[in-house]
This record gives sequence, structure tokens and C-alpha cells, in this order.
Amino acid sequence: MHPIVRWFHQLGSPPTFDRFATRWSRIFYVAAVPVLLLGMWQGLFVVPAEQTQNDAFRIIYIHVPSAWMSLFVFALMAFYAVIALVWRIKICEILAMACAPMGAGFTLITLLTGSIWGKGTWGGWWDWDPRLTSELILLFLYLGVIGLYHAIDDRRSAARAAGLLAIVGVGLLPVIRYSVDWFGGLHQRQSINVFGTNAVRPELIAPLWWMVVATKLWFVGSLLAKARADNLAREAGKAWVGERFGDTAPATSEELPR
Repeated sequence: MHPIVRWFHQLGSPPTFDRFATRWSRIFYVAAVPVLLLGMWQGLFVVPAEQTQNDAFRIIYIHVPSAWMSLFVFALMAFYAVIALVWRIKICEILAMACAPMGAGFTLITLLTGSIWGKGTWGGWWDWDPRLTSELILLFLYLGVIGLYHAIDDRRSAARAAGLLAIVGVGLLPVIRYSVDWFGGLHQRQSINVFGTNAVRPELIAPLWWMVVATKLWFVGSLLAKARADNLAREAGKAWVGERFGDTAPATSEELPR
């Protein structure tokens, strides 16, 4: 077996994943802080005001990274769900379900910041624009995954059912991405591209990329931390949990750190 394949196989073991997540969640959190501060400092104090929106445009440094993450996290959740359903890997079930609350948070931030931005540019807090409406449906999908997961007592059955909903919901992602091109509406067309020409002035872009990197670093750290906590909760009572925390007897869920 190739060493990389063997490493991924070993990572599916709850004790191995616990060690991995403990170490790397801290690393990603520490890495996220300076990048986040740099992006916020440049976005708030360094870049000049935009020609038409003045300082109101600065909300872009929160809105756009959150919007991108709302789609990315859902796709990642569905990816883990597919692996969990096909290969029955418990850690992937845990990772998929750990994605849901964070993805819902990013989606909520996207909707709130978009509403604030829209009030200044469109003159209203909300419009049933295709992009806004599809993003709202995405939030409902996230909440549906979370609700379904907690509605079933057996954790593995719950993760599979909620994961199936996530897989079905992936079909919404291209609708959100291309809704402006397909259906029009008030929302502006794509003006920022990872590859290709940007409609936004170059000096306004740098803080955005820092914020994009920061949100991804923070997300990975949070995902590992949340998955580790869920993994420990599922494994409560197992010998390795007791040994990990220095107990001679298997740990119970009340003894686990929160």
C-alpha cells in the first residue's frame, strides 16, 4: 500500500484522528489570526474608498469570503457524506456533520451582510432576487441537515440520513453560482474571479484574498476541533479515550473536555 494511502487509512481510526485534530486545529487557528488581522487592517484602513459606493463597499471583505465559504463548505459536507455512505468511514460521517453548523453560519453572515449592503445600494433590506433567494434556500438546507441529524437517536443512522440530504442538496450550488447569469436580478454579476479578469480595481483586491485565506484557515481549524469533540463524544467509554486522558478506567461522556 502506498504510504499516503496508508496514512489516510490510518487517519480514519478514531484515536489517530484525535491526535491529528488536536495538533492541527491549533496550528490552523494560530495561522488564521495574523492573516485575518492583516486583511481587516488593509480593508478598513489602507485601501481607498470605492468611487461609487465610498466606504460602504468595505463590507465586501466579509460578504464575499462568507459567500464563497457557504458554497465550499456545503460541497465539502456532501463530499464527506459520499465517502461515509460508500465506505462507511465513521470519521467522514463526523466531519460531514461538523461542516453543517459552520456552513450555516457562513450562509447567515452572507445573507446579513448582503442585506446591509443592499440597503445602501438597492434601497431595501431584501429582494426576492434569484441569488438572494437561492442563498436563503441554502441556509434552509443547512438547517435541514442539522435538524435531521439531531432528530434521529442513533448517531450513525442520523449521519447517513443527513448526509444523503446534503448530497441531494449539492444540485443547488450551481444554481446559486450562476443564478445572476441565468435569471438576472438585482444582484450584480460576478466581478471577482480567482482566475481571469476582475472588474474591481486591483488595489481593492489584496485585502479580499487575505480574508479569503483567513476564513479558510479558521474553518479548517474549527472543523478539526468540532470533529474531534464529536469523535470523543461518540467514543466515550472506549479504552483509548480513558488512556488518552490519563484515566485507568474508560472515560464517560461527562469526563470529556468540552
